[in-house]
Amino acid sequence: MPRAIGMLVYPDFQLLDAAGPISAFEIAARFDPGAYGLTLVSRDGGWTASSSGAAFDTLPFDKAPAFDTLLVSGGDGVRTPASCETTLDYVRATARSARRTASVCSGTYVLAAAGLLEGRRATTHWSRTKDFQRRFPNVRLEADRIWVQDGAIWSSAGITAGIDLALAMIGADLGEAIAKRTAQQLVVYHRRPGGQSQFSALLELKGGRFDALLAWARENLARPLSVEDLAERAAMSPRNFARLFAAETGSTPAKAIERLRVEAARALLDSAPLQVEDIALEAGFGDSERMRRAFIRVFGQPPQALRRAAKAS
Repeated sequence: MPRAIGMLVYPDFQLLDAAGPISAFEIAARFDPGAYGLTLVSRDGGWTASSSGAAFDTLPFDKAPAFDTLLVSGGDGVRTPASCETTLDYVRATARSARRTASVCSGTYVLAAAGLLEGRRATTHWSRTKDFQRRFPNVRLEADRIWVQDGAIWSSAGITAGIDLALAMIGADLGEAIAKRTAQQLVVYHRRPGGQSQFSALLELKGGRFDALLAWARENLARPLSVEDLAERAAMSPRNFARLFAAETGSTPAKAIERLRVEAARALLDSAPLQVEDIALEAGFGDSERMRRAFIRVFGQPPQALRRAAKAS
């Protein structure tokens, strides 16, 4: 019997928040026929327009079937469902019977307003972090996560992270082989682990003439990558290189390399069955103590704590 997947939308929802996960489940069902049945729901039913103007035809709450999994989309219009008692009552009631309840992007506001995130770990779009924490101080917000699972409650960061969330669910339901084939069909990375940062160090450090150098460094993190090494690669003197690099990227070369290494090590912690000591070597830290100090500077926690949190999710 198909697992019934419900996607809750509302006026001015973000189109990709809904369409991305829907497409992932639909494609997975091609590889495992009958695995999923998809239904779009809204408070009043009928055509519900996204913020782009594109609309979905939806069932009203009182006509919706029972769901195995309910996902709540995010978007500019999220404040309305997050303050609508009819919607919140529906989400609470569905969560009691569903196997999983999830949010995409700012859909986390709806889950939080319904009381489903009290004392739980969750994430949301990075731009909403301060406002979300102010409104829902009892939620253990992990603002830098791609997606988070805390028991039967799942949440994901902005927009495309909803696809990562869906792929994680597909992997849990149908196995990693189906999830990988689904990702390949979607032409997306299989699959960003939940603990991966919402932010890319390469994007944040982009600095014109040094873009190619940074991309090369990320592919060669096991090398020493000293200022002298980087300057030689850039065909500059170390002093001139360090000055221009800081001016263009806003970071010293050493800090930039540390950020690239921390990002790579964080992904390995969540996705690879390696010992912390081996990850430290692969990411170029040299030893686990240097990696531990870097993690505390960046994340406020050592690698082992982050790995335990990822396994618990």
